[in-house]
Amino acid sequence: MANSDKNCTDNFQKCTEKDHLSRDYDHSFIVSKEYRDSLPDMQNASGRHITGSNVPILKVGISNFKLPLKYIVQNSDTIELETSVTGNVSLQAGQKGINMSRIMRVFYNFQDRIFTLDLLKEVLESYKKTLNTHRAEIRLDFNYPIMQTSLRSDLSGWQYYKVTYEGILDEQDVFHKRMHFDFVYSSACPCSSDLSEHARQVRQIYSIPHSQRSTARISIELDPAAHLFVEDLQEIALAALKTETQVMVKREDEQAFAELNGAYPKFVEDAARLLFAQLNKDERIRDFQVACAHLESLHSHDAIAVIHKGISGGFSGHVDDFGALIR
Repeated sequence: MANSDKNCTDNFQKCTEKDHLSRDYDHSFIVSKEYRDSLPDMQNASGRHITGSNVPILKVGISNFKLPLKYIVQNSDTIELETSVTGNVSLQAGQKGINMSRIMRVFYNFQDRIFTLDLLKEVLESYKKTLNTHRAEIRLDFNYPIMQTSLRSDLSGWQYYKVTYEGILDEQDVFHKRMHFDFVYSSACPCSSDLSEHARQVRQIYSIPHSQRSTARISIELDPAAHLFVEDLQEIALAALKTETQVMVKREDEQAFAELNGAYPKFVEDAARLLFAQLNKDERIRDFQVACAHLESLHSHDAIAVIHKGISGGFSGHVDDFGALIR
């Protein structure tokens, strides 16, 4: 009973002390160097403060901080785009953590530069130096506009492409520069086309083959000395698949699109192999992977295919979420 009374008394005293603390925000307070140096910093604490297993962590950082960045385009102009940034570094055993704010603060040192894949190496070198780490990675996600001319009416409109610039600076300080690019196209089913023609010819029944909106996610790694614009990758995808979805459409364009789908029907397997053929002959591209998803209009499920170049240590063919490809 006595211990219980003592605990109650201690708790009451703590509450009383807390009640006497100021609850007013002090706008006049200025942080001095001495005050800043006195602030606790648990992330830089010694290894004995680690909770859980004292093991390395593959990636630690921050995701989805946004800012406008300038990019160079194919004609050497620049364009400013809202960009989502993800930066991470490796963490060794014995280290409690990293100063997360440095991921963003280091990146902001580059915010006024014109971004290319090659600039990512400078950012990653700064991450390694500032955060004292062995490996660093960064992703820039943005929607990139390219003007598209209609098929026959000579109208123009902006087509937007989901693009990622990715940089990796590994444990041996080897820089890997990668781009991920989503290309949305129409896929007319060859089987449905043949069956429709059969109904017309044999039974004089009017039939329409099915087609659907489809997406190819193209991932490439460039040779160290090579350069490639987003427009280049769009041209590669268009040359392979032909049937990109349209922005501006009048009746003559809709008819042209129907004819285009008739000229280039494709299964999901065809789409993957057509892209392989185009990517494999581009000497700037060291490695690549393609993931295709067709949002089937016949079935209640989607058709998918993945293909990659297959070089040692390159893209593995792993895809986390095919649902992200369905538009």
